Amino acid sequence: MKTRRSQWIQIGALAALGLAAVLSLALPQLLRERREPQLLSLSVVLRDTDSSAWTAARQGMEQAADELGAELRFLTLTAAGDGAEQEALLLREIEGGAAALVVVPADPETPSAGLERWMPVCPIVTLESPMEGAAGLVAPDNALLGRRLAQALLEDWDGGPVALLDSAGGRTGIAERLEAAGEALEEAGVPVLRAAEPPEDCRWVMAFEPAVTQRTAEAKEAEGRGFALYGVGATAAITAQLERGTIAALAVWSDYAAGYLAVGRAVGAARGEEGNLTPLPFSILRGEDIYAPENQKLLFPVMSSSSR
Repeated sequence: MKTRRSQWIQIGALAALGLAAVLSLALPQLLRERREPQLLSLSVVLRDTDSSAWTAARQGMEQAADELGAELRFLTLTAAGDGAEQEALLLREIEGGAAALVVVPADPETPSAGLERWMPVCPIVTLESPMEGAAGLVAPDNALLGRRLAQALLEDWDGGPVALLDSAGGRTGIAERLEAAGEALEEAGVPVLRAAEPPEDCRWVMAFEPAVTQRTAEAKEAEGRGFALYGVGATAAITAQLERGTIAALAVWSDYAAGYLAVGRAVGAARGEEGNLTPLPFSILRGEDIYAPENQKLLFPVMSSSSR
């Protein structure tokens, strides 16, 4: 009888030791999972065929994701500006479990009923152009930007029409810049025309998105054209064109900050947090302004951050 009781005591002790061993292995993992919430899955859908023009914005997005507990998936289109393809990608990402989307809209005016139905479940934050039902917009005041860029041109203008390069399509943010610039020029008595490319005999040209600004500056240099170009953007190529005098003036804002704010708002919206986004500050720069200390973070965000 005593022997059997001793055996049961030994079995109980061994079971207790085994349970303690299991708990010692499992508890740290359980506690770690409680301390480290699961990463939110965010999809970033651009309107271009590659992300090279969005390098600084992507760096800001990745920084925000690292700080806020999110993982990013970057997607581009097979045909630039294809609204139907972009919407198909958005729906696929939502159905695949994305917690929120960051989008540079190709055609923000016509979200389908299917996409609108998903917006309350999967928040969308847009860059550049607003989208009906989106959780936020990260962009400068597009109308104010257009007027300020036109004012820079008016400081130099000595006669002749101004060509506004119309690349807006359905993108309302670009259209707002163009319309506001045109109104400011017409109010000053300047003849205005719209064109897809700079006309042969036009001395003054304005572009309202970075890709068009860069492409027009490259064509100007390659063809030896003499028109004055006023545009937008802060990529390395555009900054170099401003420094060389190919571009007369630029409207510039921080793409890094834009990316950071977009992901921050998307994470907040996915977690049910309310939030408001104010327009991004921007500056009008000429070649002589490039190396002013206050412009370093706008034009060289990586260099500025690494030097701190």
